[in-house]
Amino acid sequence: MAASVVAFGELAEVRTSRGVSLAQVIRLQHDHVSLQVFAGARGIATNDEVRFLGHAMRVSYSSDLLGRIFNGSGIPRDRGPALDGNWVEIGGPSVNPAKRIIPCNMVRTGIPMIDVFNSLVESQKLPIFSVAGEPYNELLARIAMQAEVDIIVFGGMGLKHDDYLYFRDTFDARGALARAVMFVHTAADPTVECLLVPDMCLAVAEQFALQGKRVLALLTDMTNFADAMKEIAITMEQVPSNRGYPGDLYSQLAARYEKAVDFEGAGSITILAVTTMPGDDVTHPIPDNTGYITEGQFYLRNGRIEPFGSLSRLKQQVNGKTRDDHRTIMNTMIQLYAQCRDTQEKMAMGFQMSAWDKQLLKYGGLFEQELMTLSVNIPLERALDLCWEILAQCFDKNEVSIKGSLIEKYWPKK
Repeated sequence: MAASVVAFGELAEVRTSRGVSLAQVIRLQHDHVSLQVFAGARGIATNDEVRFLGHAMRVSYSSDLLGRIFNGSGIPRDRGPALDGNWVEIGGPSVNPAKRIIPCNMVRTGIPMIDVFNSLVESQKLPIFSVAGEPYNELLARIAMQAEVDIIVFGGMGLKHDDYLYFRDTFDARGALARAVMFVHTAADPTVECLLVPDMCLAVAEQFALQGKRVLALLTDMTNFADAMKEIAITMEQVPSNRGYPGDLYSQLAARYEKAVDFEGAGSITILAVTTMPGDDVTHPIPDNTGYITEGQFYLRNGRIEPFGSLSRLKQQVNGKTRDDHRTIMNTMIQLYAQCRDTQEKMAMGFQMSAWDKQLLKYGGLFEQELMTLSVNIPLERALDLCWEILAQCFDKNEVSIKGSLIEKYWPKK
């Protein structure tokens, strides 16, 4: 269709015999405009009326958002009233890095494998690398309920309806919905709405952060987001890149992840985003590009956060301010668990086990049962005490290579 004074990304209303459908400008070529109709092009006639709205996609922001559930277009899913006024455009630029505060505050989650070994830091951006079938949605729900933040902004992309109901009911039953706003795209919804969910979430998160709130944005699943980009790029006949994904995949992901920020004199935005790896392949374009953008990652395998491969590159900013034994106990526990993994391989190959090997195997069993299991829910200080108790059950104080002052202070007394 031909039009003038139309901007890329601008919204339009398409009036058909079935009603009004929302559409977005996705291509401008001279005076020809291409539109992506959210509800699909089926039933649209060549003589249907198109009215351009003069603005890009936007969301209404206010405190009334809390406790509400919307779809990717910002339309209520919870049968509540539609919000109007105080409009904020989505997809704006990220904050100038020179204006950001160096991350320095810990976000406590009650999960030892995060709090003790890979602490989450305010304004950090971290993916959760996983595969289909792992309990990553359950992990996100637990973090939403337990994280010490002011606001939860949840974005679901390509969710099965059962997963959507799980998040909704869990948040509601555990009291997290009162401090949360949800933007949910299900697998049955229009593909283009999947692309809008992260921008909706982060636009709202930014407004809450500017009001001084500590905001945690939880996104699942960024692989569905990238696949939606791929699907639309194919329909637009764009030249494909690696494995058919668009050439700007890195830039599109970075534009969302770089919204993580700590505002000077205001609040912060922290991003945790699930990325399912097709075929458990970390070299797949989506996790591969994600790893270059983010500040570490959590690997979720066999229902547990793996200590090897998982990394929070900002943990040193906060774990020296928690308790004086935090860094030492973290390093010692991981070193001993690495030795336990080696011993497990020796045992599998039939080698004879020494007394030290048997101590390591006992230690590994306790470490996995008491700390790695996702059902464990304890504060950081209790988790650190539990680490000392596990060490005392398996080793003598002279075998753990910890300096005497910390041994004297924290080693459990018989």
